[in-house]
Amino acid sequence: MNTVTTATHRKPGAADDGPGTWTYGNDVRLLVNGEEYYPAVFAAMNEASTEILLESFLVFDDEVGRELKKVLEDAARRGVRVVATIDHYGSPDLPREFITELIDAGVDFRYFDPQPRLMGVRTNMFRRLHRKIVVVDRQRAFVGGINYSIDHLRKHGAESKQDYAVELKGPIVEHFRLLVEGLLNNRPFPRNKPWWRSRVSPVSSDRAMEKGVPALAVWRDNDRHKDDIELHYRSAIRQAKKDILIANAYFFPGYRLVRDMRRAARRGVRVRLVLQGGSADKALPTYAARSLYRYLARAGVAVYEYCERPLHGKVAVIDDEWATVGSSNLDPSSLSLNLEANVITHHAGFASLLRDEIETLIEHHCLSIERKDFHEEAAWRRWAGFVVFHLMRQFPYWDRWLPHREQPILPATKAVELAPPPEPPAESVDATATRA
Repeated sequence: MNTVTTATHRKPGAADDGPGTWTYGNDVRLLVNGEEYYPAVFAAMNEASTEILLESFLVFDDEVGRELKKVLEDAARRGVRVVATIDHYGSPDLPREFITELIDAGVDFRYFDPQPRLMGVRTNMFRRLHRKIVVVDRQRAFVGGINYSIDHLRKHGAESKQDYAVELKGPIVEHFRLLVEGLLNNRPFPRNKPWWRSRVSPVSSDRAMEKGVPALAVWRDNDRHKDDIELHYRSAIRQAKKDILIANAYFFPGYRLVRDMRRAARRGVRVRLVLQGGSADKALPTYAARSLYRYLARAGVAVYEYCERPLHGKVAVIDDEWATVGSSNLDPSSLSLNLEANVITHHAGFASLLRDEIETLIEHHCLSIERKDFHEEAAWRRWAGFVVFHLMRQFPYWDRWLPHREQPILPATKAVELAPPPEPPAESVDATATRA
């Protein structure tokens, strides 16, 4: 839904106190699926005059990936600084020609944590760069869950994904730019002091009276912000008075987050979850999520399974104003391992737009999971679900026992040397590195 909330902008690039603090006077535009996202982000890139910064988990050599490639090449050739950082685990099979043509055009193309395969198997599956961020000219930012592949378009067919992103204008843009630059230059952000104030709704501030949308950049890393996104969810759920509506692709959150949802339902808050149903692209996480249904339903939580096609969204609306859109699932990978980024808004207009989108899914494309369904489930399946859930909840802790290593961000001219067949050594380029 291409609806823009109006705002009074400050000077471009002006920030309050850096990422993790509330900004005011922003525009926020909701973008649903690739049909709305790709035209908006590619148009912004085509209009860029100084800088494009991009982070993504997936880029495929398909119709969408090739259009992204052309847009980035055109921008670089007209003198725009273009830096694209792609996760190597998510996008390990881009053709050499795809990468070298980008580099020849002047694109600074980098891989996050490129590693050689062991007997053809990818070995770098944990602690991924899962963020999806684009910042253009310090004027516009795009944040959400949409990658660059044709499976985010309905013409891909029954396996096309349902997903969300936002286009941002205003001071919040600089906060996301600083996040991207911080990763590129190995500059972790300190926790804000007192850090918990950023989780408080900004309505008490005089600046909340400014026109536009109060917005907050939140992220998870493996340094000083390991649980920020989860803490923001938990804080909003604990403060909820009327309604909690969450749509999330991979749902098996931590025990405390589940407990907060149950407590909210028991005190009379309407709690609704829209989760993956039908033919999920990851059967094991879906099975783990279903093991929670009985436990949540006993407290009054309503569960709906989205069955039209794969659900890839990571969005939520709580009460009349709090809303979030981003890359973070509510699962162990996103909450405990991966690098993620969400935007949180506190604005009735935007919250209403997002709520309407999710409720449309519930009304037309979801199956309600009724409590009577649980009585028909075989006992062994309940126990199997219980075991799967708790095993999957613990695997981030197993990862902590493994030797930690630096996860480099390598220019692709060096990263491509990791993959067979070998080529003559590329020109030496210094690599930046970050701990993840």
